[in-house]
Amino acid sequence: MELNRIIQGDCVEAMRDLPEACADLIFADPPYNLQLRNELRRPDNSKVDAVDDSWDRFASFAEYDRFTHAWLGAARRVLKDSGAIWVIGSYHNIYRVGAILQDLGFWILNDVVWRKTNPMPNFRGRRFTNAHETMIWAAKTEKTAYTFNYEAMKAMNDDVQMRSDWTLPICSGSERLKDDDGGKAHSTQKPESLLHRVIVSSTKPGDVVLDPFFGSGTTGAVAKRLGRRFIGIERDGDYVNVARRRIAEVVPADGEAVEVTRSKRAEPRIPFGWVVERGLLPPGTVLRGHQKHQTAKVRADGTLVCNNATGSIHQIGAHVQGLDACNGWAFWQFEHNGQLISIDVLRQQLRAGLV
Repeated sequence: MELNRIIQGDCVEAMRDLPEACADLIFADPPYNLQLRNELRRPDNSKVDAVDDSWDRFASFAEYDRFTHAWLGAARRVLKDSGAIWVIGSYHNIYRVGAILQDLGFWILNDVVWRKTNPMPNFRGRRFTNAHETMIWAAKTEKTAYTFNYEAMKAMNDDVQMRSDWTLPICSGSERLKDDDGGKAHSTQKPESLLHRVIVSSTKPGDVVLDPFFGSGTTGAVAKRLGRRFIGIERDGDYVNVARRRIAEVVPADGEAVEVTRSKRAEPRIPFGWVVERGLLPPGTVLRGHQKHQTAKVRADGTLVCNNATGSIHQIGAHVQGLDACNGWAFWQFEHNGQLISIDVLRQQLRAGLV
């Protein structure tokens, strides 16, 4: 299967031609079915450049539902069993999309609110300013072992858990692509910051990201920059040309730069006995806790001995503190060149294959 390409054509037909289970992640920005009836004008009577493209027009909710069911069904076939899907929408369509996702067997993980820092005002003053869009993140099934780079998201958020409300600006300024007449090349171009967060959170380097409504190619541009592979599907030839030119100018980051912080749960388990048998802490080494009187001696089998008590690094760490439980990797330290160093440093060395 050819990757890093744009397929021009209908998304349902194109996905039916793709191999089954070929995508690790799907990001979809389908038509919102905005149901605009009249021109929208500002208080000065100037016309608002709203989304009135033909591809966003549907005769009825029933027609839109049939369209949504068709493309989501095709997307489900090409999604790997370990894969996940993100679908973005507004109040016009996201509830219908969510129901059909569930009807098809997808398992909703989160709805993420993209709060826009610079939304378009409500010029008529008859409703609240529409300042957000909603993304549904769903796994293929309830039991799917999907990718979620929790630690990477936490690191991106100043070491605080990433929440399900994301405050990001809309696509504007130099990022907004223009056509030959100086107008918007695509009326619903999404900001690269939004796709950056989606892709970093839900994929690994080398994964395949499929976008069935490729538009101006934001998904492909970000995927290429982050060392992921992509397949884009777009039926409009003008959009295809814009996307190809855009992606051709993207310079991928190097291999080390596209790696993300792994979840501790995803890291390989390292028994303390491996540290001992590989000579990093020979039997008889004295370990010290956070206080001077907290000491224990390493035994040949990877256990510790302290005051006639023996056990694992966790059990003896709890014992010397009078606690029920303890993370021994975080508690115990060894002396090296006159300094106390956490034994977790040795575990990380083994994980990294440095020893």
